[in-house]
Amino acid sequence: MTIDEDRALDELDPSELARRRGPMRPDQLRSVRARQSRRLAAHTFRFGDLVALLTLCSVGTTTASPQPLMGTPLGRVVPFVVGAFGLARMIRATGSYRFGRRESWLAHLARIALSSVIAVLAAVSIAWLFVDDAAFVRSVALWVALSTVALIVLHGLWVLLVSRWRRAGWLIPNIVIVGATAQAEELIVGAIEHRDLNVIGIFDDRRERSPFAVSGVPVLGDVAALVEHKIVPYLDLIVIAVDPAASARVRQITAQLSVLPNKVTLLVDAEGGTRAAAIAQFADAPLAPLNSAVDDDRRTFAKRMQDLVLGVPLLILAAPVMALVALAIKLDSPGPVFFRQRRHGFNNEQILVWKFRSMRHEAADATAARQVTANDDRVTRVGRVLRSTSLDELPQLFNVIRGEMSLVGPRPHAIGMKTGDVESARLVAEYAHRHRVKPGMTGWAAINGSRGPLHEAAEVGRRVALDVDYIERHSFWLDLRIMALTIPNLLGDRHAVR
Repeated sequence: MTIDEDRALDELDPSELARRRGPMRPDQLRSVRARQSRRLAAHTFRFGDLVALLTLCSVGTTTASPQPLMGTPLGRVVPFVVGAFGLARMIRATGSYRFGRRESWLAHLARIALSSVIAVLAAVSIAWLFVDDAAFVRSVALWVALSTVALIVLHGLWVLLVSRWRRAGWLIPNIVIVGATAQAEELIVGAIEHRDLNVIGIFDDRRERSPFAVSGVPVLGDVAALVEHKIVPYLDLIVIAVDPAASARVRQITAQLSVLPNKVTLLVDAEGGTRAAAIAQFADAPLAPLNSAVDDDRRTFAKRMQDLVLGVPLLILAAPVMALVALAIKLDSPGPVFFRQRRHGFNNEQILVWKFRSMRHEAADATAARQVTANDDRVTRVGRVLRSTSLDELPQLFNVIRGEMSLVGPRPHAIGMKTGDVESARLVAEYAHRHRVKPGMTGWAAINGSRGPLHEAAEVGRRVALDVDYIERHSFWLDLRIMALTIPNLLGDRHAVR
């Protein structure tokens, strides 16, 4: 099925639409980026627990000791610290941030209570060791009990939130299957039975032999159609359901899918256990795990916090400058102050990027079919100043606050942007790999001289290489370095066409 055919589904009557789209396609598709905040909620929940514990720890220390907090003997502080640390560690160690789909709320809260028993024993033992005072020991035990009550209340709220998100479909993974095989059918049957996965569609590179649908899930095209399909930004995972023994075919499919930013996995049939094992793997942990050896989710959460903590103050500080720029644009040429352009975001999602208008309104080029050149007659007088100083990018702080962009990342390119007569995305096989993270206001490529229009294939290749290098090396300190070097690099490069 082509993109145009898929778009035409919206014009069908509801019954025919349901039949054509399959039994698991939700009424409202949400992009992976939009659902990411819910997936990362486990980190937010843990942060809330730590704040509550630290607050109660401070209150407990002050209440149990007659001296001011700064003058409190160490022996009267250590039991509270050990109790708080032990309680926090036990909650995490018992998997209380997983919020499994089959776990009851009673079982979840029981784990919190069990964690508190261990924390009480540890805190009381330390209290007896450091301070031989029965009243103080009772105060420590009471503090741990109150902390447990507070955490039970908090986790009751967390459970309610997760349950609500799951019912609304925020935590149900969207997947497509490559291969209309028996393994695919088994996975679909299990998914329909448990409703823990949304199998949006199937793609098969042997269209002449593939059925129209598998257990009601439509075959939407071949692998090449998947690469171009508009469903890509909404997919959490692409599952290859092809016999691993057909290694040549698996390699071919994997190579075709390597141009996409989505995660790809191979479904292996282990003695008929495909259905149970695969569903457990894909759907059991809708929230990002805290104990995972792979820290991609933790880094994503930290980067989002970094964007909010730095982005909001930057927007406030930039507000007077933005007001003056808006006034200059209005006085210089007719037309709106802002220019909005569709660009590629995380996971190939289309986002509307905000900029100050730097061109004549009637000459605006939303698709970047003609890239900016030196002395471009479309650029206004104020626009030349804005582009040379990159002040036209300031409104992208709104995109950062909304979560569509980051302060640091690969610069977002216009959809359909051309290098010469060829679409830039078709010049480099790894082009889509730069969409594995959110685009940024500045980035590693920008401070290394790859800014502005791309007029040759070699320039596209260099920018993609720099962007992929940033993604592989990403860290908080690298982001700080890039932000610190952005202004000196922009002001020091007066010859770049922007």
